[in-house]
Amino acid sequence: MTKKKAVLTVTEDLSNLFERPAQGRAEPKRKAKTVNDRLTVEKALATVMRQMEISGNRQRTIDDYQTYVNHFASKTGIVYVDEITADKIYEWLAGMDVVPQTKLTRLKCLKAFLSRCFDNGWIKTRFWRPITIKVDSRVKEGATERDIKTLLSVLDLGDFVQLRDATAALLMFKTGIRVNTVAHLENKHVDLSEKLLRLDGEIMKNRQDLLLPFDNALARMLEVLMKQNDAIRREYGVDNDLVFITKKGGPVATSPSNNNIQKRLNKYAKKYGLKNINPHALRRGFAKSLLEKGASIVDISKALGHSDLAVTTQYLHMDKEEIAKNLRKYL
Repeated sequence: MTKKKAVLTVTEDLSNLFERPAQGRAEPKRKAKTVNDRLTVEKALATVMRQMEISGNRQRTIDDYQTYVNHFASKTGIVYVDEITADKIYEWLAGMDVVPQTKLTRLKCLKAFLSRCFDNGWIKTRFWRPITIKVDSRVKEGATERDIKTLLSVLDLGDFVQLRDATAALLMFKTGIRVNTVAHLENKHVDLSEKLLRLDGEIMKNRQDLLLPFDNALARMLEVLMKQNDAIRREYGVDNDLVFITKKGGPVATSPSNNNIQKRLNKYAKKYGLKNINPHALRRGFAKSLLEKGASIVDISKALGHSDLAVTTQYLHMDKEEIAKNLRKYL
């Protein structure tokens, strides 16, 4: 065995950890530059993007604004902000040959841009608010304990890549963190002595610090993985403190849409017939598990890093009847 291959072999014994389950603040308003006293969409968008950057919005969000606002202006032939009307928005939507969910995503970006124009005093009314796209809601399942145990039982924890993937999957299922957070997790965020994730706002979508506990099995896997990471980084001369790395020591994600962990989980799901082994399902599984164990919606919402409770109830697919039933217990 070559030295480089040897560094990918995990010598710690993890065979007894799992068994296969039985079957069965914002920038002040500023006046944007205008052409002949009329504000162009181009100038308005540039100003809004600067405001978003100063406010700390993620680059991906800013890029979405730019893409869809430019698409709207291009398809409708609109040059000035004061030309934007509800009819023009409907015209734009009608011209799209895409599924309703994609239309809704693009509409949300355009609405968000128009809301910022309103806040800056460039538009007098929120005429766009009644415009919506109806999308049939599909209940998305969350991963179960059986799903995660099946995955862990079929993966070879003696192989570095499979150990890394198994640890990432279990981490998402046990703590509910997003796959993008997983990719940016550093050693400083993992407190093995206290069995606690100490997440800072820099790697969180909502920019809020968060503490999340984890169990003994996950602590053991993280300990072994981090030890193996050190050996790989030394072998390839890589300088980083990431918890999840490639077999040559680099980051597992080069962009939000190119994440090696997500790709590997999709591969395992297809190979082993595990439909709920993906980042979203693992995160939903975490939330549903907490709910079943009696955790409050407020605590679950905080753990997931959601902006408000409405998002969490939608995430858990809790309808108004179910909420009323739960509340009746406290009357």
